[in-house]
Amino acid sequence: MPELPEVEVTKLGIAPFLEGNVISKIVVHQPQLRWIVPYEVQLACQQTINSVTRRAKYLFINTDVGALVMHLGMSGKMRVVDTHLERKKHDHIEIELMTGKKLVFNDARRFGSCLWQSPTEPPLKILRSLGPEPLTAEFDAKVLFSKSRGKLSPVKSFIMDNAVVVGVGNIYANESLFKSGIDPRRAAGKVSLKRYKLLTENIKQVLANAISQGGTTLKDFAQADGNPGYFAQQLLVYGRAGEACEICETPIRSVVIGQRNTFYCIQCQK
Repeated sequence: MPELPEVEVTKLGIAPFLEGNVISKIVVHQPQLRWIVPYEVQLACQQTINSVTRRAKYLFINTDVGALVMHLGMSGKMRVVDTHLERKKHDHIEIELMTGKKLVFNDARRFGSCLWQSPTEPPLKILRSLGPEPLTAEFDAKVLFSKSRGKLSPVKSFIMDNAVVVGVGNIYANESLFKSGIDPRRAAGKVSLKRYKLLTENIKQVLANAISQGGTTLKDFAQADGNPGYFAQQLLVYGRAGEACEICETPIRSVVIGQRNTFYCIQCQK
């Protein structure tokens, strides 16, 4: 599943082609995605795209009359191509521009979504309980520490909760906890403020590095220009079960936490 860095890279890839340009037509080939694509998305036709923004793993294509709110789901990807190019398999939505280009949303598994946010309506339900963005000043050790008090759930599950902080997906949670020396199985309420300070710093660093290097290479993800990301080459624990820890050479262990594969070093993480 594309995580926050991949979504941010997608935003950076498509924004220069969209911002300031007018939408001429929106073609919905397959309306049945995670949720049915609402007819209201057609309101964006003939509108200028003011900006392309991101909140958590949702992308917003903003116009004066509202925003297309898009999510890549498990296998979604976006690309900008010439309008005349033929539609490919699993191309479900095409947003055509007056420039002769089009933004294509492709999603083989159809877990992605395209919704409509009116500026006169309350935020969509899926957006209301989101926590702070991890790369902003709103996210700090005090936030994690205060929200974690009394929590018995594993700290890995805690930092992956979008109500706590958005966008810390499985890959980057594993990496951040390893860099912080925190056992992912430890109860969130048993982690000290000092250790949360280190963890927040590492979450920010790991995510920022991933974005700068183009996102993690996943089999279902490609950047808007068709090139994969390269951060996967620097992963220290994720996907390395049985391999030697790069710090102490102890074999990396794997366990399932919250139905997600979790990787850690029993010597380096306490």
